[in-house]
Amino acid sequence: MVAIYLPILTNLVTFALAGWVLSLATKNVTHVDSMWSLFFVLALVTAMSQTSIITERHVAIMIALFVWASRLSGYLTLRNWGQPEDIRYQNIRKNNSPGFGIKSIYIIFLFQALLASIIVLPLIGSLENSRAYNLIDKVGLGIVLFGVFFQSIADIQLRRFLRHNKNKGVLRTGLWKYSRHPNYFGEFLVWWGFYLVSLDGGPWFFIISPLLMTLLLLKVSGVGLMEQTITNRRPGYNQYIQNTSSFIPWPPKN
Repeated sequence: MVAIYLPILTNLVTFALAGWVLSLATKNVTHVDSMWSLFFVLALVTAMSQTSIITERHVAIMIALFVWASRLSGYLTLRNWGQPEDIRYQNIRKNNSPGFGIKSIYIIFLFQALLASIIVLPLIGSLENSRAYNLIDKVGLGIVLFGVFFQSIADIQLRRFLRHNKNKGVLRTGLWKYSRHPNYFGEFLVWWGFYLVSLDGGPWFFIISPLLMTLLLLKVSGVGLMEQTITNRRPGYNQYIQNTSSFIPWPPKN
C-alpha cells in the first residue's frame, strides 16, 4: 500500500499548491471547497492507475465516488461563483494576518490535502483487495448513494430558500424540519458507507476515516463552525436550535 500511497500524496500536494497559487491571484480561498471532493477523485484515479487488475467492484467504487465528488464540487462551485470570500475564510484570514497569503499554504490547502489523504484510506485499501463484489459492498455503496441523494435534496431546499430569504428567516421545512444540518448528515452517510465497503478484509485502522469525517462535520468545519455565527445572522435560529435536532434527523419538539 505504501508504494501506491506515495504517488497519491505527491499528486494531492501538487493539486493543493495549484489551488494556493490561484488563491493568490484571486485573493480568495473559497474555491478550496470545490477542490475538497476532487482530492478524493485524484487519489483514487492515481491508485487505480497503479493497480494491475481492475474488477467490477473497483469500477463500482469509482463510480460512487465520482457521483459524490462531481455533485458536491459542482454545487459548491455554482454557489460560490462570483461571490466574495466565504465568511468562514474571511475570519480565518483576519485571525492569521498579516502574512495570510503564505500561511494559507498550510492552514487551508495542505491541511485539506492531508485530511483527504487520511480519509481516503479505506478506498485505497479497497482497490488493493481483488475479492468478488459481494452483499456488503452493495449495502455500503447503497448507503453512499443514499447519502448523496439526501445531501442533494437538502442543498436544493436550502438554495431555494436562500433565493427568497437571503438575509432573514430560518428554513424549517423539508429535511430541515428534522435536522438543522441534513446536508452534513448526508455527508456522514457517504463516508460510513465507503468504510463499510472496506470492512471485509480491510485493516482495523481504516475506521479512522469515517471517525475523522464525523469529527470534522460535528466539531470542526461543519456544525460547530456554522453555528458559531449563524445565530447573529438569522433571527429565530436560537428557537430553531431548541426545537430541532442538530444532526441526526428526528421529529421536532414542537
